[in-house]
Amino acid sequence: MPDLQGKTALVTGGSRGIGAAIVQEFSKIGVNVVFTYHSDKKSALKVATDASRNAECLMIKARVTSSREVRRVINSTIDHFGGIDILVNNAGIWKRGEIGTINEVQWDETIEVNLKGTFLYCNAVAPIMKKRGRGKIINIASTAGQRGEACYSHYAASKGGVIAFTKSIAVELAPYNIIANCVSPGWVDTDMTAGVLRDGKKIKQINSLIPRGRVGEPKDIADAVLFLASGRSDHIVGAVINVNGGSVLFG
Repeated sequence: MPDLQGKTALVTGGSRGIGAAIVQEFSKIGVNVVFTYHSDKKSALKVATDASRNAECLMIKARVTSSREVRRVINSTIDHFGGIDILVNNAGIWKRGEIGTINEVQWDETIEVNLKGTFLYCNAVAPIMKKRGRGKIINIASTAGQRGEACYSHYAASKGGVIAFTKSIAVELAPYNIIANCVSPGWVDTDMTAGVLRDGKKIKQINSLIPRGRVGEPKDIADAVLFLASGRSDHIVGAVINVNGGSVLFG
């Protein structure tokens, strides 16, 4: 995708899993990347080192739930690269919580990271992109936000919120040539899902429900993000791109 070469992408939660794959795939085609991480500095350093072989890459430790730290990340990105062409809101958490026993702290943590974090970055980046007259925003949702997920109601609510939020700002921002969409993964083999996917019986059952016969890899999601970041998707606005091997067929 030559139209992306030399552009600047800001990716939240880029030290592991889907985020790391997005950083790597962007860098391979010459996109300069700034990514945030929360605590795993060792993994972040590895991602940044690998990505820097192909393009400039900066890693910044920051909490997505803090408006002050969000502003610091954005200012650092602009100071170094002069602007932000692409925003990918990927940072998220997925923790079990059965209704009736889940507490407010668990609920609030998931909503804050997954939904508020997405809002804070979009809210801060939108004026910058408006001034530049262009931009791409890609928010990572989930099939849980489309159909619900037992024992993860807080996660499903947060991702359903991301989808509704994205559709709303997509209509609002399109007249400014700022295009917002979602990528909605199903099961993806990452550190976050390792506890489930390393169980032989469970992975066999999960794979049996996926028409393609396997869970996704982080690169599967990254490829969809790159498509939405490119000029090839300019007339796709407020969409939810499902990347789940056919297990959940929502548009």
